[in-house]
Amino acid sequence: MRQTLTTIATMTGISVLAVIFLVWLIYFKETHNDGSQLPFFTKHLSLVNAILNFLSAVCIIIGIILIKSGRKESHRKLMLGAFAFSTLFLISYVVYHHFHGDTPFSGTGLIRPIYFFVLISHIGLSVVVLPIVLITFAFALSSKYTLHRKIASFTFPLWLYVSVTGVIVYLMLNHLPTNILNG
Repeated sequence: MRQTLTTIATMTGISVLAVIFLVWLIYFKETHNDGSQLPFFTKHLSLVNAILNFLSAVCIIIGIILIKSGRKESHRKLMLGAFAFSTLFLISYVVYHHFHGDTPFSGTGLIRPIYFFVLISHIGLSVVVLPIVLITFAFALSSKYTLHRKIASFTFPLWLYVSVTGVIVYLMLNHLPTNILNG
């Protein structure tokens, strides 16, 4: 029991530090770049982020299907893949926001509150899901499968929602037709 509480506390602590860093990076770090001096590799990082979120979602869905059919080893591989894609996303997200800052949404009319609902729910649940994903993996990797199964039932829908809405936010920021953006 003590080891379980230590695991939960450690994963939550790591998550809190990560969230504090991201809030600072996105909202408080001064950027002195007008966009013309951005490193060449940052141009497509938002697309890379969306692809990584998409791949994570695909791995999560297939991983859940596999575990429900009793294919534990395949499930483990897919969930490690989802974790790897999410980790790469987080690294790419930090690099993107370090150089680029945030991207304002230019939509007006009804699409604007829809966008902000998706964005705010995505951000809020990403803060919640980070420690839950870490704890779920810690339980699986330490062979505490009963605890893993209990927490995974909450992790799965939250992690999937965050991955899918990450793609939706990207699409809304970058690929909505002008007639939808201008209400």
